[in-house]
Amino acid sequence: MKVYGISFVAVLGGFLFGYDTAVISGAVESLNKFFVIPMALSEKVSNLLLGFIVSCALIGCVIGSTLGGYFGQKFGRKRSLLLAALLFLISGIGSALPEIGIAPIGSGGSAVMSAFIFFRIIGGIGIGFASVLSPMYIAEVSPALLRGQLVSWNQLAIAMGILIVYIVNYLIAMNGDEVWNNTIGWRWMFASMMFPALMFFILLWFVPESPRWLIHSGKDKKALKILIRLNGLSHAKTEFEEIKSSLNQHSDKIFSFGIMILVIGMLLSTFQQLVGIQVIMYYAPEIIKNMGSSVNSAMFQTILVGAVNVVFTVIAINTVDKIGRKPLLLIGSLCMMVFMFVLGITFLTNQMGLLSLISVLGFVGAFAFSWGPVTWVLLSEMFPNTIRSKAMSIAVAVQWIMNYTVSSTFPLLDRNTWLVEKFNHSVSFWLFGLMAFLSFIFVRHLVPETKGKTLEQMEEVWRSN
Repeated sequence: MKVYGISFVAVLGGFLFGYDTAVISGAVESLNKFFVIPMALSEKVSNLLLGFIVSCALIGCVIGSTLGGYFGQKFGRKRSLLLAALLFLISGIGSALPEIGIAPIGSGGSAVMSAFIFFRIIGGIGIGFASVLSPMYIAEVSPALLRGQLVSWNQLAIAMGILIVYIVNYLIAMNGDEVWNNTIGWRWMFASMMFPALMFFILLWFVPESPRWLIHSGKDKKALKILIRLNGLSHAKTEFEEIKSSLNQHSDKIFSFGIMILVIGMLLSTFQQLVGIQVIMYYAPEIIKNMGSSVNSAMFQTILVGAVNVVFTVIAINTVDKIGRKPLLLIGSLCMMVFMFVLGITFLTNQMGLLSLISVLGFVGAFAFSWGPVTWVLLSEMFPNTIRSKAMSIAVAVQWIMNYTVSSTFPLLDRNTWLVEKFNHSVSFWLFGLMAFLSFIFVRHLVPETKGKTLEQMEEVWRSN
């Protein structure tokens, strides 16, 4: 029971991860009208600038995920997560009121836009920290038989964060007309992040440090006490000796187990983003509006996207330790490929409607029971103890780099006049479908199964390879 309580606190980092990344979805058009349109730029430059504003937090995610492993190794998982919670809190306040110390509230201008981008990047650093440290921390306090389920909680928390912020955005948007949303409403959307951030910061004080980090730092007595609390005396002693043995067998050089383990980790992160899930999450209202829905209807249907994400993530949690990691990834890749190709065809033939919405929901569901949670499970399990912090930081940094690349360039494809006239928004969806097919080939030939193995047993897998 203690493991479940500790994991619940840790996954609040995942909740904030989802909340912060998706909060922008309700404010895309408002930010466009508040910051971009008044600058009277060309179509290409305007689209690039809007893409940057929407995705600028991902620059912080790259920084945070790169530094997250170092901070987690240097200062501990718990203290680093406390820092992440503070960054979320600062970002929520600053993104809602970027004029603070610069200009009167309600004024625009390039200086205010720069401040908004700065605070979004601060929040992104918090996301980067949480994306590395939350699943790592959960994996390090969980027994092998529960690890897949508990690490999947992190993805469920991400999905819940996305769903809750979609609901919050919708409720805020319903409080006023379009003018109100473009001046005030979007501020409340960002400010709402302060409440879960404060809760995360407070609860973190009541969880223990990772026993594996304590052993790695020479604090054996503290680590053993925590292991006894988590697993009981007999299991704690056995696990303690396994951890000590694994730490003594290798140096902590990043290539101690060869380069292939890093390549697989980076490719898992790459394909998780190249299939296009973040485009659906960030731009869901815009995509649904392209199907012909009104603004309010699009916001409401976006809640449906978030709900499907949560439901299928629950399915993943209940199957990841039964079916295994690899089969779920393979099934998910094929389903995502089909739904993306169908979605592209409905746009090309100008037959947007129920089939388009079903394709979006089907794609989200396929991702949610496969690449969403399973990627995090694999990344938290596959790296040996001595290189876990460094290797996971590299893999997650790659994930955020690809996330930024896909998200920032999507407006160039989706709003390009020539492409819209010729293909009606379909090109990007076909590209995502192609990436899903390539992800299937990658998993089938290169990804190992980690189901049922302890973190120490995974070292033997890589050593034998």
